[in-house]
Amino acid sequence: MNFVEELRWRGMLHDIMPGTEDLLSKGMASGYIGFDPTADSLHVGSLAQIMTLIHFQRAGHKPFALVGGATGMVGDPSGKSQERNLLSEDALQHNLAGIQAQLEKFLDFNCGANSAGMVNNYDWFKDFSFLNFIRDVGKHITVNYMMGKDSVKNRLSGDTGMSFTEFTYQLVQGFDFYYLWKHKNCALQMGGSDQWGNIVTGTELIRRKDGGEAYALTTQLIKKADGTKFGKTEGGNIWLDPAKTSSYQFYQFWLNASDDDARTFIRIFTLLDEATITALEAEHAGAPHQRGLQKALARDITVRVHGEQQYEKAIKSSEFLFGGTGIEFLNELTDNEVVGLFEGVPQFQISKAELAPGINAVELLGAKTAVFNSKGEARKMIQAGGVSLNKVKIPAIDEKYTDTQLINQKFLIAQKGKRNYFLIIAE
Repeated sequence: MNFVEELRWRGMLHDIMPGTEDLLSKGMASGYIGFDPTADSLHVGSLAQIMTLIHFQRAGHKPFALVGGATGMVGDPSGKSQERNLLSEDALQHNLAGIQAQLEKFLDFNCGANSAGMVNNYDWFKDFSFLNFIRDVGKHITVNYMMGKDSVKNRLSGDTGMSFTEFTYQLVQGFDFYYLWKHKNCALQMGGSDQWGNIVTGTELIRRKDGGEAYALTTQLIKKADGTKFGKTEGGNIWLDPAKTSSYQFYQFWLNASDDDARTFIRIFTLLDEATITALEAEHAGAPHQRGLQKALARDITVRVHGEQQYEKAIKSSEFLFGGTGIEFLNELTDNEVVGLFEGVPQFQISKAELAPGINAVELLGAKTAVFNSKGEARKMIQAGGVSLNKVKIPAIDEKYTDTQLINQKFLIAQKGKRNYFLIIAE
């Protein structure tokens, strides 16, 4: 497998420094990508870079994932309009542990010569004094050179300006590249296209400081066809951690991709080969209403991020909400998964003490909760046969419900018709 050609046909390649392909053709090379530790989980915005490392390793090369324990304390101005909040050392260590555990799901850290490696730039910066840094690193890169970077120019021309802290970021990242080149034989740094300036600073530092050669490769920044930001929903980021984004929500994110986005995403975010993807596209074109492309995309990536069991649970969750799966399925879910399943659905609180002696349906849905605007509206809808509780139609307005009917000893699921759900949480 040719790494660069793999990125090209998948539409991932953006910029590549001359000589990079020659380097990779000579045998196993080492390369790295940096990950930002501002949270204890990566989100789907990081997946393109994870996929880049996966392809790099599959092509026989040695990938390193750098987690920025030191740079997380500084902040990267690239693509940002304001300073980032700086994190404490304790918060960074917590985040680093979470990110490392996630990356171990994707990369093989025990496969011989090209086993993946994990490095933390805090390890080489923690004892690096300021005076030594400006003497050993700063003197090799001119201010003129640093000012020429778009990430710097864009911030300086804005309203907020740029602190000295963020101005030095490209030197810090440049030294990361130098350190890994010197100590890990890393001759290639990869990243998103917004990182080109910082990466090239590293190659320049290696050349000026030690007369060495190093290379750069960047991938396309992922954009949705409608112009909205990739990886964001009304609920926020789509995280790789199931505690932050349930497997159902994760699956639905990919399943709900437009046809145009699905054609792009299935190349970037899956390991399906070109022939398989071409066949899926042809099949989808013949029956787009069946959403075959989206289903293949959602399955591949949900299984790799969350596992087969969680994928099956996501399918069952979809069937529960949109098909005929019974209420007993919810007993297979954790409390967080139940709440995640009903994200965006109106939620109401009720005390278990109130529920224990029994509450009739009209009182429960029209007074104790606001499933209906009034008891009169609740009575009318129940009598018309259009209301269910826990997937069972409410037979009469005086039907009583108690805490014994709580799912997971915590939830009641109300429905108006087939599609309008309401989550009642008993505490």
